[in-house]
Amino acid sequence: MKVQFWGVRGSVPCASLSHMRYGGNTSCVTVEHNNEIVILDAGTGIVPLGKQLVRRHLHSATLLLSHAHLDHIFGLPFFAPAWMPDFKLKIMAGNLNNVEGGVRGVFDTVYSEPAFPVPVGAMRGVESFTDFTAGESFQAGIFGVKTMPLNHPNGATAYRVEFNNKSLCYVTDVEHEVGKIDPHIVEFIRGTDLFIYDTTYTEEEYKTKKGWGHSTWQHGIKLGMMGQVKRYALFHHEPDRTDDLMAMVEEEAKKEWNASFAAREGMEIEL
Repeated sequence: MKVQFWGVRGSVPCASLSHMRYGGNTSCVTVEHNNEIVILDAGTGIVPLGKQLVRRHLHSATLLLSHAHLDHIFGLPFFAPAWMPDFKLKIMAGNLNNVEGGVRGVFDTVYSEPAFPVPVGAMRGVESFTDFTAGESFQAGIFGVKTMPLNHPNGATAYRVEFNNKSLCYVTDVEHEVGKIDPHIVEFIRGTDLFIYDTTYTEEEYKTKKGWGHSTWQHGIKLGMMGQVKRYALFHHEPDRTDDLMAMVEEEAKKEWNASFAAREGMEIEL
C-alpha cells in the first residue's frame, strides 16, 4: 500500500510562508494499491488530490470521514472528481447515525444557500452516502476496514485500513484522559505499520484544553509503544505551530522514540 499525506493541519488551513515546509492544508490522507484508493477525510488537502486523480484518469474512490467538523469536510465541494459524472465517489461516516439525514443530511445542511450556492445533489460524481456505526468492519474495494469510536465533541471514528498483511491506523480527532491509556486504542493499533495520531497539543498546552477534543504527541508515543506500532506519524498539527516550531516538536518526538516523525504535506510512504 502507498500512503500519501495531502493535508496535515488541524482546525483551519494556513496559507502563510511560515507553514509551507510541513503544509497548511487540513486533514486528508490516501491509501492506495493498483489504482484503488481510500481517502481519509475531506479537508482542504482533498483539493490537490482531486486534481491529481483527474490527471491520472481515475474513476472511483471511497471517502471515509473521521467526523463532520468543518476542517474535515470543507474541501469536498472543491474536489474536482465530485463534479464528474463518470466518477464514483462513495462517502462513509461512522458517527452521524443520530443526525437527521445522516452523513448526507450533514452535507445538505452545510452546503446549501445562503452559506454555499450549489447543493450536494449537483455533485454528479458522488455515487453514495453511507452511514455505519463506529465499531463495525467492512470492505472498501480491496481494503479491509476496521473502525472504532473516539472521544471527541459530536463523536469521531478511527480507521484501520488493511491489505496484504499491511495496515494503516488513522486516529484523529481524539481527546485522552490525563494519566490514563485507552486499552481499546492500544488494541486497535496493535502491530500496525503506520499509526497516524492527533498530536495537536503538547502536554503543557493540554492543561488548558480539556474538552477541546484533541491529544498530544507525548500521549501518542505512549500509545504507539504499547501497541508495538512500526512507525508513528504526528498529525493534525496546531495551526499556530509554524515550521520552525514543528521542527522542534518533531526533534523532541524523535529523541523520545525514534519511530516518530511529523507528517508533512506531500509525504509518501510505502507499506
